[in-house]
Amino acid sequence: MTGPPQTPDAPGSPPIRIVIADDHHVVRTGFAALLATQPDFAVVGTAADGEETVRLCREVAPDVVLMDVRMPGTDGIEATRRVVAEAASRPDGGPRILILTTFDLDQYVYDALSAGASGFLLKDATAERLFDAVRVVAAGEALLAPNVTRRLINEFTRLRPASPAAYASAASDEAPSTKPRSPSTERPRLAALTPRENEVLLLVARGLSNPEIASELVVTDETVKTHVSRILTKLGLRDRTQAVVAAYESGLVVPGAEAR
Repeated sequence: MTGPPQTPDAPGSPPIRIVIADDHHVVRTGFAALLATQPDFAVVGTAADGEETVRLCREVAPDVVLMDVRMPGTDGIEATRRVVAEAASRPDGGPRILILTTFDLDQYVYDALSAGASGFLLKDATAERLFDAVRVVAAGEALLAPNVTRRLINEFTRLRPASPAAYASAASDEAPSTKPRSPSTERPRLAALTPRENEVLLLVARGLSNPEIASELVVTDETVKTHVSRILTKLGLRDRTQAVVAAYESGLVVPGAEAR
């Protein structure tokens, strides 16, 4: 574990504290150097495997973790689940997990999202995309773009249609169940939602942004934000990403059927 020099605080606000988890030294070093160029970022540590990542998060309490999926020993999925579960009782919700992926190869990113990750980033992303991604998840937002939401969930639901982890397991101390869940067992979870909230959840799962949902439903952006907030509260979800996962796992959205 290493701790690169921290960047100076951005004027008027503390920097975003970042941990980088990847088993390749060159990747950790490269990301750390790149992030250190931004005055509002502070890289507070790096880790080479999931176990080290979990321990480091306890020690330094980062705001964001850049998490590789494939690491020796405890992988990024299990590390994500443990970091999110351990931080569930914290007022700030704990670190936001940004998954590092090659997308076409990492078939388990869907599980990481189910475990509580807030989004994903391609490893060949540009520097600006990396900076934007960190700021987006640090602000409590989910995936990087609506079209990415649709593409990501479609792909990984197709790859693993019968064994997604339970979307609520991120806040549990137990390991995610690998037992297949059917729409009939998940649908009751949505019973607490009003018809309008179900409609909003469906549009969120289809990858629409809040302004696009507002336009679709002919309401204000603020109204959409209120609906999304209530959906998360009623379903006991952490963020918009888990809402997308919940919609797919409940059967509210059928992969492929929602293409626009």
